[in-house]
Amino acid sequence: MSTAAALLSLQGVSRSFGEREALRPLDLAVAPGERVALLGSNGSGKSTLLRIACGRDRPTTGTVTFDGAPMSEDDIRVRARVAVVGDALTSYPDLTVRQHLELVAVAHSVAEPEAGIAELLRAQSLSEHADAVPGTLSSGQTQAMLLASALLRPRDLLLLDEPEQRLDPRARDRLAELISAEGERGTAVLFATHHRELARTCAHRALLLDEGALAAEGTPAEVLATLDPLSGT
Repeated sequence: MSTAAALLSLQGVSRSFGEREALRPLDLAVAPGERVALLGSNGSGKSTLLRIACGRDRPTTGTVTFDGAPMSEDDIRVRARVAVVGDALTSYPDLTVRQHLELVAVAHSVAEPEAGIAELLRAQSLSEHADAVPGTLSSGQTQAMLLASALLRPRDLLLLDEPEQRLDPRARDRLAELISAEGERGTAVLFATHHRELARTCAHRALLLDEGALAAEGTPAEVLATLDPLSGT
């Protein structure tokens, strides 16, 4: 795990919606090359934390910084260096898979995009679906397209909200390799997951959220040991 200074830092961050505390105050720092898993049941606060971490939502209390400056989705540095695969399937219905990737390449000035696109289509098992539009894809193929879009662009921080959803076992194995490779290349990775083996295999550190509160933190093995083995978390 990297000993470098934190690239992403959350201090005293909480989020309330009226009287409901979706996220209770917590601190989190993720360094370059570090892979951190967020665990917890649905409604535990994982997605809320990720939306705050990427600047898509503002905390009720606390501060979020990226590379030492306040995190904002509108900041050109953030747009250039932070890649997100969120909790909603966002795509353009009239664009093919290849056209989605070409659009990302143009938006982020990707060098030699044809080679990068071809490699990602292959790696995500999308080569045979490159000219298909999202409405004809399976849910797993759509998720693979969104992952490819995030991986095509430059990034120093990668945020993933339950990226294993809708993926078959072989695709989940590729996802585990992908997350590990991101850390090896120096990308800071923060991902929410329900899949225990993904956290155990890929993460240096894990956080367990329960009803918006930090319930446990440590290595994946330490955090997973606190969970009821019969629970769905």
